[in-house]
Amino acid sequence: MCALFDPPEPRRVSSGEYPVWDRALALLNRDLAVTLPQQEPLQLLALPSYDADEPESVYVAMANGEWHGNCLDPDSQDSPAAALASVADAAQETVMELLRQAWPLCPEHGLGLHPMEDAQERLFWWCAGERLGGGPAHLHVAVGALDRGKSP
Repeated sequence: MCALFDPPEPRRVSSGEYPVWDRALALLNRDLAVTLPQQEPLQLLALPSYDADEPESVYVAMANGEWHGNCLDPDSQDSPAAALASVADAAQETVMELLRQAWPLCPEHGLGLHPMEDAQERLFWWCAGERLGGGPAHLHVAVGALDRGKSP
C-alpha cells in the first residue's frame, strides 16, 4: 500500500506499447552505439500520472533507468517525423546530462550536434560550426545514420 504522497514508480515500457516511439528510439540507439559504444541502448520509461484521468508520462532513459528532462510529447506519436524529433531531443538531453558530455559530436568541428528538420521534414544532426573554406553551419547526417558519417 502506498501513502497518499508516495511518488509513482516508473516502469520500463514494453516493446510495441508505443510503436512510433519504439522505431524512433531504435534510430537513436544506432547513433548511440556508433558514438558511445560502451553505453547500453536507451529505453523508454513510463511514469504513471498522479491523476488517474491523465496518461502516463514517457521518458527516454539510460539502460539503468535514469533519465533527465521532459517527457515525450504525446502528440508526437501522430507522425514519424514528430516522434523522431521528440525522442531525439529527449535522448540527447538524457545522455548529455547524465554522462556530462556533449552528444553526439560533429567529427569535423568537435561541437555538439543538434536535431533539426529539413524542408522535407526529415530529421538531421545539425552542426553550428563553419565549414572549411568559410561555409555556414551545416547538416551533418540524418538522425540514425551516424554510422555513415557523411553530410547530405
